[in-house]
Amino acid sequence: MAERSFAREVEDLKLGEGDIFRGEGILAITKALLQSGVSYVGGYQGSPISHLMDVLADAKDVMQDLGVHFETSASEAAAAAMLSASVMYPVRGAVTWKSTAGTNVASDALSNLSSGGVTGGALIIIGEDYGEGSSIMQERSHAYAMKSQMWLLNPRPNLPSIVQAVEEGFGLSEVSNTPVMLQVGIRSCHVHGQFVAKDNKRPAYTLKQALENPVRDVNRIVLPPASFMHEKEKLEKRWPAAVDFIKRRQLNEYFGPSEGEVGIILLGGAYNGVMRALQQLGLADVYGNSAVPLHVLNVAYPLVDDQLAEFCANKKAVLMVEEGAPEYIEQSLNTILRRRDIQTKVAGKDVLPMGGEYTAPVLMKGIKNFLEIHQRVLLGNQPPLPDPTPILNDPKIKALAEVVPPRPPGFCIGCPERPIFAAMKMVEGELGQHHISGDIGCHLFSILPPFNLGTTTMGYGLGPAAASAFNVEADKRAISVMGDGGFWHNGLATSVGNAVFNKQDGVILVVDNYYSAATGGQDIPSSRALNPRRKTNNSIVNAVKGIGATWVRQIDRTYDVAKMRDTLREALTSKEPGPKIIVASSECMLNKQRRVKPQFAKAVKDGKRMVKERFGVDEDVCTGDHACIRLSGCPSLSVKHTDDPLKDDPVAAIDNNCVGCGNCGEVSEAAVLCPSFYRADIIHNPTGWDRFVARMRSGIIGWLQARRRAGRIVFAD
Repeated sequence: MAERSFAREVEDLKLGEGDIFRGEGILAITKALLQSGVSYVGGYQGSPISHLMDVLADAKDVMQDLGVHFETSASEAAAAAMLSASVMYPVRGAVTWKSTAGTNVASDALSNLSSGGVTGGALIIIGEDYGEGSSIMQERSHAYAMKSQMWLLNPRPNLPSIVQAVEEGFGLSEVSNTPVMLQVGIRSCHVHGQFVAKDNKRPAYTLKQALENPVRDVNRIVLPPASFMHEKEKLEKRWPAAVDFIKRRQLNEYFGPSEGEVGIILLGGAYNGVMRALQQLGLADVYGNSAVPLHVLNVAYPLVDDQLAEFCANKKAVLMVEEGAPEYIEQSLNTILRRRDIQTKVAGKDVLPMGGEYTAPVLMKGIKNFLEIHQRVLLGNQPPLPDPTPILNDPKIKALAEVVPPRPPGFCIGCPERPIFAAMKMVEGELGQHHISGDIGCHLFSILPPFNLGTTTMGYGLGPAAASAFNVEADKRAISVMGDGGFWHNGLATSVGNAVFNKQDGVILVVDNYYSAATGGQDIPSSRALNPRRKTNNSIVNAVKGIGATWVRQIDRTYDVAKMRDTLREALTSKEPGPKIIVASSECMLNKQRRVKPQFAKAVKDGKRMVKERFGVDEDVCTGDHACIRLSGCPSLSVKHTDDPLKDDPVAAIDNNCVGCGNCGEVSEAAVLCPSFYRADIIHNPTGWDRFVARMRSGIIGWLQARRRAGRIVFAD
């Protein structure tokens, strides 16, 4: 189940001409697709567009009524290949994924798509995961657009601009026979606002019509000599057609005074940050009125040379605001101006950082530096700027770092992956350290304290493939970890198939938590839930056996730490040739709680007897060595001080956010730690028998406590 339901919000997708649509960016994108007459939509989940996939899934009935086909793709490559429907037929299609990670996966299909070109509009909505909050390598999608000569839109982060970019993106794609990438960051995806809606459109040409009237044009297929013709066509026909469309439709915008000695050229996605920086410098107001001329590139690629030259002419200097490195647009801008003998000074990475996200404070500093060099007079009315330096240099604030250590991100409370790595640490204590190849997913948190396991990560589903070089005779085996999402995305063939084919001797651990948990809990082929629109309950064990694996072990409850430890030890010491594959299965606790909590609350409200397990630590038994914490790392497992004068260290304690998974007790038992953990059952709506048993237990415990007190030696004062 997805982490968030949009069942209520998708009703707004039915709004018609003149209605006011209110919501967040991902909903606006979906509405814009429906207003544009899209025929099919696909994609693969991943931040920051995971919720866009959830919206599309929840809007299936609305799309079905319009004749729009929606599909959750097995990978970004599958989504990109889906756009081939728009190559021969005048149907509009859109796909979405996280970038640049997803664009890496989809690059082969995208290259072929952009080479042959499209007949119908093809829109690729990429969630640019760059800067603060990013979970991947810091790269930009701009390079892919230039490499394959696909057009790249980067609209201002407000709903009207985003909706316009979707609608105009289809038009740009069709007029230039080129796929178009629409780039949205996390702020664009979740920005709230409103726009005037239009009626939804049924596809002008349906997929059914395309199937029943097949078309074939060998010149659209990427094979010589057509592929050479494609390159020429891109330069001589598609590019000029795109530039003409951008100019006619005025996709790029101008703000501020029409004249000025200096100006700022910026990508649309940076508009809000630049305006905030100008506001803090006293050069803009809250209504978006700027004292500095602005040229906003809602189309990041291709650049419109005439517009840039006209904006820069008669200016002393311009600042190019472009995140990331290298500075593609800044270099192109210099080339455009010098070829036209326009000597306007181009500033950019000389006053702004080469890399990193351009937040408002970063932009404010860079713009201020630019103006101090080229037009100091504009800073005359500068208000006092916020300066955190005095606060950060306060001795009391600095002292916090000594008593409050940084806490790394880690597994959720009750996560079923935690006992897997606790078991791995135990085996490490017995057999020594091993090379561990990681993968993309929640399990990658194992590289951080308290487990500190793992050396590399090469991509989604590539953990075992990343260990393939270590298929040599040695006293130890390589271990690789891969999640169920990565397994179905890329791992079955690229990692497991590769390991079986090459008779690799390593250990492959597949973490099966029933969902694509890290991206929001979407269903995947091995999900246990019955999905009326998808084929689920496909066994990972059967899949790896079907590809030729013979040493395969299934663990249906990862919280059984002892069994997990023993299975890992067996895999690392087995004499059987070929890869040793362990499929460790337990439901993602976060998704389980989302599913179970409402059911539990309803049952309690209905008067049913319900039992909730909780765990605790007997502080009289706990020695305070904290070995349980080092082998578990659960956020609910904490420490507290005790009044016992014989204990110098605080004892372990369990917070009220415990979900009762039992991992702490399992770890203590498997690792032969102190027996201080206990389980308590909290009974809602108890029966008469429950109350009787509780009274009996309370009486017996009270009698034993009184007996113990009576036997204690009491020293007189």
